Amino acid sequence: MSQATLIRLPKYYRYLKEKLKEGIENISSTVISLDLKLSSIQIRKDLALVSDIAGKPKTGFNTKELIISLEKFLGYDNTNQAVLVGVGKLGEALLSYDGFNNYGLNIVMAFDKNEKLYDKNINGKYILPLEKMENLIKRLNIHMGIITVPVESAQEICDAMVKSGIKAIWNFAPTHLNVPENIVIKSEDMAESLAILSNKLNKIMKN
Repeated sequence: MSQATLIRLPKYYRYLKEKLKEGIENISSTVISLDLKLSSIQIRKDLALVSDIAGKPKTGFNTKELIISLEKFLGYDNTNQAVLVGVGKLGEALLSYDGFNNYGLNIVMAFDKNEKLYDKNINGKYILPLEKMENLIKRLNIHMGIITVPVESAQEICDAMVKSGIKAIWNFAPTHLNVPENIVIKSEDMAESLAILSNKLNKIMKN
């Protein structure tokens, strides 16, 4: 499955959840296509990869069944526990966000070097000394880590996470991190996103 398809699947999931809230029990690929501005052929191909549910003439797909299929495929039905390292403004914002629960992610605790933060509770998550991270990750069998530390500390934290047994890393530090081949890593490059946004804005303004 291509990366482009994986990026589209959560969009379908959020869209279908909203439609179900609106009372839409069945929906066609044509309607999805118009709302999301995607090809209906592409939508049918994407959904066929995650579900064997066939759309019916006139009625389309069963919305709830599609949501369940997407949840299973994306792992949203199986909550992943995660730890976060680096409780600055970004780290605190991520700890405070309840929406991750809708996508099967539960940040259970955070770690930081700042002693003033120890035992502070943010949205039910405690902040603990960094030196306790390795032991707790192993003891609780946690496999996902979130990095929100400054650039100069990111690789060190990444290495410590891998050593502790972390298998997937969500990196918010603006730097490339080196990880073993068996570790999954996703980096959020805000500079890249801003460059794309600015470029598109410039094109719009010139028209």
